[in-house]
Amino acid sequence: METIQVTLPDGSRQAVAKGTTPRQIAESISPRLAAAALVAKVDGTLIDLSEPLNEDTDLRLLTSKDTEALEVYRHSSAHLLAAAVLELFPETKLGIGPPTEQGFFYDFQRDVPFTPEDLEKIEAQMAEIVKRDPPNERVWLPRQETLVQYRKIGDWMKCELIEEKTDEERISIYKTGDRFDDFCRGPHIPSMGRIKAFKLLSVAGAYWKGDEKNARLQRIYGTSFFDKKELRQYLHRLAEAKKRDHRKLGKALDLFSIQESAGPGLVFWHPKGGTIRRIMEDWLRDEYVKRGYGLVYTPHVARFDLWKTSGHADFYSEDMFKRMELDDSEYQLKPMNCPFHILIYKDMLRSYRDLPIRLGELGTVYRYERSGVMHGLLRVRGFTQDDAHIFCTPEQVKDEILGCVDFALDVLRTFGFDKFEVELSTWDGGRSSRYAGSPEEWKMAEDGLFSALEDRGIEARVMPDEAAFYGPKIDIKLVDAIGRSWQLSTVQFDFNLPRRFALEYIAEDGKAHQPVMVHRALWGSVERFFGVLIEHYAGAFPVWLAPVQAVVLPITDRQNEYGQQVVARLEEAGIRTELDARSEKINFKIREAQLQKVPFMLVVGAREAESGTVSVRHRKEGDRGVQPLEDFITLIQTLIETKDCRT
Repeated sequence: METIQVTLPDGSRQAVAKGTTPRQIAESISPRLAAAALVAKVDGTLIDLSEPLNEDTDLRLLTSKDTEALEVYRHSSAHLLAAAVLELFPETKLGIGPPTEQGFFYDFQRDVPFTPEDLEKIEAQMAEIVKRDPPNERVWLPRQETLVQYRKIGDWMKCELIEEKTDEERISIYKTGDRFDDFCRGPHIPSMGRIKAFKLLSVAGAYWKGDEKNARLQRIYGTSFFDKKELRQYLHRLAEAKKRDHRKLGKALDLFSIQESAGPGLVFWHPKGGTIRRIMEDWLRDEYVKRGYGLVYTPHVARFDLWKTSGHADFYSEDMFKRMELDDSEYQLKPMNCPFHILIYKDMLRSYRDLPIRLGELGTVYRYERSGVMHGLLRVRGFTQDDAHIFCTPEQVKDEILGCVDFALDVLRTFGFDKFEVELSTWDGGRSSRYAGSPEEWKMAEDGLFSALEDRGIEARVMPDEAAFYGPKIDIKLVDAIGRSWQLSTVQFDFNLPRRFALEYIAEDGKAHQPVMVHRALWGSVERFFGVLIEHYAGAFPVWLAPVQAVVLPITDRQNEYGQQVVARLEEAGIRTELDARSEKINFKIREAQLQKVPFMLVVGAREAESGTVSVRHRKEGDRGVQPLEDFITLIQTLIETKDCRT
C-alpha cells in the first residue's frame, strides 16, 4: 500500500494511505473534530473534506473558528438559496452565486419579479432543505455532454460560464442531494444541514456579468453565520445602518443632494454640508503645510496623450469617460491627479537637495461608474481626492511611507475613529501582464512597505494580487461606530510612472537618477469620507464639525430681542449659531433642534434675559441647567479647539 506524509498545524506528521481524505484524517484524530470540520486547507488551497490526498502535503482542518471557513459556508449558503428557488420556481434560470464579505447572493433569470412574500417562502424552503441535510458532492462530468444537458433545459448562463472558464474534457459539478446541481469549482461544506443560521435580506436588479448591455436578472441577497447569536447581532447592525443611511440623513439635515436633471453620481453640496466640507478641508490644508507639503491646483482635463504616457489609457480605460474631440487634440477628463503632479515635478531640473518633494491637492476627478453601482456619496462619478504625491530618493522612501502612515492614523483619530484595520496588497508574482515593473522592483517596493508597518508595530493582512498596476499599497480601513470597516486611506508605492515620464534628479555624484514616487490619499475622497462621517455619527456631528453648533430658542416673542443679543455674542466668539424666533411653543422648537441634531440648545425666557444667562440643553444629555453666557462660550470653545469627538 502506497503511503503519503501529512503534516498537521502542530508540526506532527501522519503516514496515511494515498487517497485518504481530510475527513478520514479528522475522524482518526477525534470524532469531535470530524463533526466540527467544514473544509480543509492543503498547501494553502481550500478543498472539500472528501477530496483524496495523493501526495505529501500540509493539512489544516478548518472549523467555525476559522474565518476562511465562513467564506466556504456562505458559498454553500448561496447554493442552498438556488436549490430552494428551483424547488419553488422550477422555470428559473441560474446565474452566479458567490459569497461576499457580508453574506452571499445569487442571480436568477425569471420573468416574474420576486416579491417580499416570495423571499419568505424561499427562506422557509431553505430551512426545509437544511432539515433534509442533503450532502454536497463534487462530481466530474464530460464537458460536452454537460453542455448539451444544460442547453436542453435552457440554462444558457451556465453554458456561457462553462464555455468561457473551462477547456478540459471534464468539468466540476456540485450536486446537493438528488434535486440540485450547479457548475462550480467549490469547495463546499459537507452537507446543507451544517448551515445553522441564515437570512434573506433583499432582492435587486442586476445585469449578467455586470454589463448593462446584457440580460437583466434578479439578485437575491442573503447572509449566513455559524450561529444564531451572530446572525441576530448582524441583523441589529443592519437595522442600525438603515437608521444611519447617509442618503436619508443628507436630505433630512439638508447637507447635499444628487439631482436627476444634472445626472447620477454628481454631488451638490448645500450650505450646511458645504460648511462641514470647508472645515474639513481647512484642517487638512493646514496639516499639509505643517508636514511639508506644497499645495497645488491642477486642471480638470488634459490631452489624451498624457494618459497614454501614464498607462491609464491601457490599464484604466474602462473607468474613464469618453474622450473629447477639440480643435487641436483629443482631451480626457482626468480620472487621477498623479500625471498632473508629475508634470509639476518635471517642470524644472531637480537636485537631490530638493528631495523629498511632497505635492498635495484637493483635486476633483471623474470616473465612469456604471449606473447600477452608484450609491449616494460613497460611489460617484465626480469627486475630490485628498491626493498627494511624494518624489524622493530610494534612501528616503521608508521615512516617507512612515510619515504617510502616521498622517493617516492622525486623520482617523482627529475625526473620531479609534479602530482600524490594515491591508498590504501585493502583486501576483509576475504571472499576468497587468502589472508594470520587474520582480526586483516589486520585491524592493513590497519589502519597503512591510518594513514601515513593522517599525510602527502595525499588523497587516496580506492581500495577494490586489496591488495597483504600478506598485504595492497599504490600505487603512477605519471601523465605524457600528463595527463596519471602510476603505479610505491608502499609501501606494510607484516605480512605474517615474520611468514612464523619464523623471530625474541630479544626485550627489552629479549624475541623473530616477526618483521613487509614493501616492497617498487619507480620506480617499472628500465625498466618501463625508458619507462615512454622516453614518458614523448618525448625523450628530461633533461640535467642531457641526454646521450649526448652537441654536437660541426664545420661550416667547418677548425674548426675541435678548435671543438676538445672545446670537450676536456667540457669533462674535466664532460659534456657528442660529436663532429660532418662530411663534411656536418651546417644546416644538426643542424637538425641531433635536431632529436637526444641533449640539446645544440655549433656551432663553424672562429670567435668563434679566440675568444675562442661558438655559443649556444638550442633544444627548438633555437639560444642563442655567449658566452665565460667558461660561457657556468658554465650554463650547474648548470643545471646538480640542476637536472633542465625544459630544
